[in-house]
Amino acid sequence: MSQETPVLPDPYLPGSGTPDFTVGHYELQLEVKLAANRIAGKARLEGTLLRPAKRIELDLHELSVSKVTAASQGRTVKVAKTASRKSRLVIDLAAPLEAGAPLTLEVTYAGVPTLRHGPWGEIGWEELTDGVLVAGQPNGAATWFPCVDHPSVKSTYHFTVATDAGYLPVCNGLPTGHRRRSSREEWTWELRDPAPSYLVTLQVGRYQLVAVPEHPTGRHHAPGSVRQRVQDLVQDLLPGPGAEHPGQGPWQPPENGGAAAGHGSAPVFLAVSPALQVRALEALGRQTEMMACFSWHFGPYPFDRYTAVVTDDELEIPLEAASLSIFGANHLTGSWAAERLVAHELAHQWFGNALTLRRWQDIWLHEGFACYSEWLWGSESGHGTLASLARSAWRGLVLKAKDLVVADPGPELMFDDRVYKRGALTLFALNRALGDEVFTGLIRSWVAEHRHASVDTEMFLDHADRQAEAAGHPAGHARAVMRPWLCEPGLPAFPASR
Repeated sequence: MSQETPVLPDPYLPGSGTPDFTVGHYELQLEVKLAANRIAGKARLEGTLLRPAKRIELDLHELSVSKVTAASQGRTVKVAKTASRKSRLVIDLAAPLEAGAPLTLEVTYAGVPTLRHGPWGEIGWEELTDGVLVAGQPNGAATWFPCVDHPSVKSTYHFTVATDAGYLPVCNGLPTGHRRRSSREEWTWELRDPAPSYLVTLQVGRYQLVAVPEHPTGRHHAPGSVRQRVQDLVQDLLPGPGAEHPGQGPWQPPENGGAAAGHGSAPVFLAVSPALQVRALEALGRQTEMMACFSWHFGPYPFDRYTAVVTDDELEIPLEAASLSIFGANHLTGSWAAERLVAHELAHQWFGNALTLRRWQDIWLHEGFACYSEWLWGSESGHGTLASLARSAWRGLVLKAKDLVVADPGPELMFDDRVYKRGALTLFALNRALGDEVFTGLIRSWVAEHRHASVDTEMFLDHADRQAEAAGHPAGHARAVMRPWLCEPGLPAFPASR
């Protein structure tokens, strides 16, 4: 099976996604009425049939569909009927299409979005005190647009969102346009790098976009010239007295994604209310240094920019999406407990958002890497050594149950903290076995080879074995180091120094 082939149905979420149809690009137009918490949308899904099919099922949760049209190779395809069943939109075509046929679907829909409830809590579109938050992991995208909601299906996106005047809708990627419409304001955003639907988001609040200045300390530095180009774009787009934006086109990133400066870092922005702006800049100001640090260790930052949204509400946990993260006002404490979460969410841009699991059982490839990144940042910012931070996590695991297999924890436990910590300790053990230089090269090449693609545990084990053997280690050495951490419930001894 090709690594680009969707792995469906997924036993962890058997009711999501479809093996028949994949989507390469979404065009989403959305009207958001905040007072009523009501949306009206039109979604254009440009995709391909993976096998002969007459019926296409999309994920859509409790929103009403008024019209569906279909086309293939420039010709209209008749839609015989549609039906909504258990968070699914079922589309029956009048005649079957062959595998490989292009298919464009347009769905007009509306309603009051409702949260999905599952073993991981409430997921999807959520009202804030004064705005909206979308938390899509693992299957919340369907609460606000029709989609193929599985991480192995990665697409590009164009968003057009209209909402009440005075509110800023923040989506993934870059803002590419803004206009006023009476008491409404319309913004367009574009995500040009492929991402799964669960990592697509919409955040609406009384936000302003603010550039985060480069932190003056540390051995890693972010590219000020690239940041200035994006800041200029944002200033052009932001509404102001007499501001007009005729013919404004999208910002073009520098060649090679800015990799020539700052080890491939990118501009960092905050979307934050004026009341929290000072606190947010203080608490999140080191994100530019974090990004430069991670770019040095993992390779160039994988998106055009990074945005940290700060809600006025308190949130139980921060959230990440492709090219952005979401924090609550309660995460602006400046403590190490909060700072490590900031580092964790940023690291997900590489591990989770650029390199995305092919199936949910491989969640450690996201969370283990992000947790390891917390320790990496902590060791470089004076919060302890890599070994001391790893040992603290290992001691915590000693006190917990030993009934979880990291490489296949089961759907109920896939977000268990033991997956995070043991996944990170897997990487720490590999680092100790191979040494810093070989380990860093292994991780950088892993990211470079699979950037914006889908990955699984076996692929990483194979990659690590090849890199380790090329560096002079015995065949199978890397796999032997990692297997006890990933594939056995018992907790291995703390990794010894070389």
